[in-house]
Amino acid sequence: MLGYKYRVYPSNKQISRLNKQMELSKKLYNILLERAKEHYKKTGKTLTQFDMNKYITQMKKERTEFAEIHSQVLQNISKRIGDAYKNFFRRVKEKKNGKKIEVGFPRFKKFVCSLTYPQSGFKFKIEKKLHLSGIGNIPIILHRQIKGKIKTCTIKRYKSGKWFVCFSLEEKEKKFVSNDKEKMGIDLGLNSFVTFSNGNKIEPPKFLRKSEEKIKISQRRVSRKKKGGKNRRKAVLKLARVHEKIDNQRTDWLHKLSRFCVSNYSLIGVENLNIEGMMKNHNLSKSISDASWNRFVQMLYYKAGSAGCKVVGVDAKDTTKICSRCGNKRDIGLSERTYKCSICGHIEDRDVNSAKNILSRATVGQTGRNACRDLSSTGSVKGQQDISLKQELHETKNCICNSA
Repeated sequence: MLGYKYRVYPSNKQISRLNKQMELSKKLYNILLERAKEHYKKTGKTLTQFDMNKYITQMKKERTEFAEIHSQVLQNISKRIGDAYKNFFRRVKEKKNGKKIEVGFPRFKKFVCSLTYPQSGFKFKIEKKLHLSGIGNIPIILHRQIKGKIKTCTIKRYKSGKWFVCFSLEEKEKKFVSNDKEKMGIDLGLNSFVTFSNGNKIEPPKFLRKSEEKIKISQRRVSRKKKGGKNRRKAVLKLARVHEKIDNQRTDWLHKLSRFCVSNYSLIGVENLNIEGMMKNHNLSKSISDASWNRFVQMLYYKAGSAGCKVVGVDAKDTTKICSRCGNKRDIGLSERTYKCSICGHIEDRDVNSAKNILSRATVGQTGRNACRDLSSTGSVKGQQDISLKQELHETKNCICNSA
């Protein structure tokens, strides 16, 4: 599956319709969740998606406001509840097996900011107009051509007040053909965002850190405004746009770097880091969040196949402690930036040494996941969610080389 994201410009009347349908979607979600909870208490079984869809049909007859929403959008709401329950029971099972996670029972929604049309209810009237059932013809900026069969259409409202539409497309599986370029191990860090096993380093851009002063000023203005007032809403909107700009800068930079990597190497070894656990360190959590390691690795995985590259995830344990030359293991503190082997006398930058160990593990085929084809980035990626591929490869290479 592939994801395409475009900016749309609904009129004030269309925004009013969209907001109304999102509010109704939230109400329906909460009604169905309450019904599912009552059904489980009485029978000990979960309410199936088929039963929820039957109840939706009945509700449309009793409450005419729900009839304004396309049937496919309503059925997608029942699917979301079904998926929430499946994930809940999966987490319960994982916790019983010893995994340290929070189970998290499905919760009622305070708001809904997207509508999904899984099969129908959307079409292109003309090249620059997207027709959504019950909404109308919305102007759309098609900055790149859609290639493939559209499976789902999701229109989303961002906190900054901007509207975007995302399409999920089916793509024919292609046979993997390697680009036959050199193999590379990469070590992710905070001092250097990426350290390659050949010794090259790329410094982190630190977009969040550089914009902290702007964020403080915007947050201060929000706190000074009266709650519920028009001026407060304006201030909140300005704050959201500051955060959106930071996210766009970071996403664009990560796309350039990941495209550079998969285009110049035939195999990339990366660590399977426990980022969620690392975020519990309050001294480093902001820097780790600003670095967005997980997003970068996900980009590598889904871009790899089409570029003739293979990405291999390896165990991160002791990659810093082991000598890349003789295999000797020694403890090394965070303050030590140079690895010195007491057996063979090897001296090397600790991050480069770690990257070489990662490449060695990836090459011998230690446990990890391989990416030999493009993967969809639209699931989540809560996300997941914010992708722009406007930069061409030669621009990417120049930008990365200049920042290195």
